[in-house]
Amino acid sequence: MFSEFSNIHVDYQSGQQEFWTGRKTTFGIEPQYWYQHILCGSLKTIEDHKTLDFGILGYACDEGVKRNHGRLGALEGPKAIREKLAKLPLHFQDKSVIDYGNIICTNNDLESCQNTFSIAISKLVEKSIFPIALGGGHDIAYAHYKGLKKVFPKKRIGIINFDAHFDLRPLETSPNSGTPFYQILSEFLEKGEKIDYFAIGIQKQSNTKQLFEIAEMFNVDFVLSDMCSNSKEVIQTLQLKLKQIITANDYLYLTIDMDGFSSAYASGVSAPSPLGFDPKFVYLILDFILKSKKVISCDIAELNPKYDQNQQTASLAAKLVDFIVMQSYY
Repeated sequence: MFSEFSNIHVDYQSGQQEFWTGRKTTFGIEPQYWYQHILCGSLKTIEDHKTLDFGILGYACDEGVKRNHGRLGALEGPKAIREKLAKLPLHFQDKSVIDYGNIICTNNDLESCQNTFSIAISKLVEKSIFPIALGGGHDIAYAHYKGLKKVFPKKRIGIINFDAHFDLRPLETSPNSGTPFYQILSEFLEKGEKIDYFAIGIQKQSNTKQLFEIAEMFNVDFVLSDMCSNSKEVIQTLQLKLKQIITANDYLYLTIDMDGFSSAYASGVSAPSPLGFDPKFVYLILDFILKSKKVISCDIAELNPKYDQNQQTASLAAKLVDFIVMQSYY
């Protein structure tokens, strides 16, 4: 597959077992932790892989964040999530997970990194492997969605985004971490396709009036952050909205921007805010979405280890990955 990546500014590092370490256990009773269960492989030999359930793929890139004038450091996100994930107890031995390593942005060439990542996602999905992508900036979303559409060009794939931001900035000069969903919607709508984009956790103080107008223009449905509580009434109302997008689509793409969480839980992000949602809320909604059996891929974006206090954001991101694997019906 890497013949498709010639003459572009991107590096690839396959999955490495040495990056997965954890607590020692009594011989003969393994696996007890993720690091004892995870497999490591290369996209270069993916055609030989059989009967795999989940594939972890890193998007080591924060060029999009840089272009969007954010705090740099998200390119180290995949490494930080793996370190925390490796040490988590294992509760799903019947599901196989392979680490396919990282697509790495070089020479500030975001576009080549996105193109390469898109191809990699399509290869995983073609092999019926559920991608769990680790960012990196939220520009991962444009690449991720394009990879899915390469495999399912005639299927309707809805987008559910947990995020403080719409990421609907118009593409003026070059793409960045604030433009992915504008790129997706404008590009595919031009082709006459219908795309449902549902954003959960939008903060008014983090989005301009223009962005709300663009959301209206694209018929984007959203839930404001101050409505993201754990009350029974709020959860039921949100579930009704989610049922509509679940019913209307063949598949769902799930993306989680860590800056959607309150900075009390996620300090290590490019754009922290104290006004975000909490983990329990996200777990409740994720469980409902995954039970639809329509989620075919997901990613976690904007973890910035440079600003992470006590590695709590990386720990939360790792636990989200663990939860998705345990609850997924793909």
